[in-house]
Amino acid sequence: MTTVKASPQPSTGQDALAMLEADHRAIEQLFDAFERAPKDDLERKTTLVQRTCELLTIHAMVEEELLYPGARGALKGDEKDEVDEAYVEHFLVKTLIDKFTELKAGDEGFDATYKVLSENVKHHVEEEEATLFPELRKAGIDLMALGVKMAARKEVLQNRITEVATAH
Repeated sequence: MTTVKASPQPSTGQDALAMLEADHRAIEQLFDAFERAPKDDLERKTTLVQRTCELLTIHAMVEEELLYPGARGALKGDEKDEVDEAYVEHFLVKTLIDKFTELKAGDEGFDATYKVLSENVKHHVEEEEATLFPELRKAGIDLMALGVKMAARKEVLQNRITEVATAH
């Protein structure tokens, strides 16, 4: 049985952007583990893809529900374009995640879909951390308060996934 580490639980004092960056690192670790997995280890690949999709789904929902609306209100002019791009990038990632409802490890296109998912997410992370996050830090948003809201929302979403998984 393959075990995959869960995303580290945020401490009560973690700001929103630090929490999202921790998510980014956890997701990158999953991408790296998939690249290292033996081509024929279908159980490991299945586990890694499932965990990646769970983390990405929770992460995207938290950003879309809490971070991006606040960013739109705090940023000015061209800086808002970063938020619009982030929404579109999330749409593409969610489309790729949906493909895994049809694909199983070993199917033609499974590894390629994961690779494209990885490339899209890495690009998104790079843009967020290099451009959007620094702009948000300068904008004066209360990142600690936002972090508390995000941690609570992440917990609810993770519990929902666990309930669905254990109900079957």
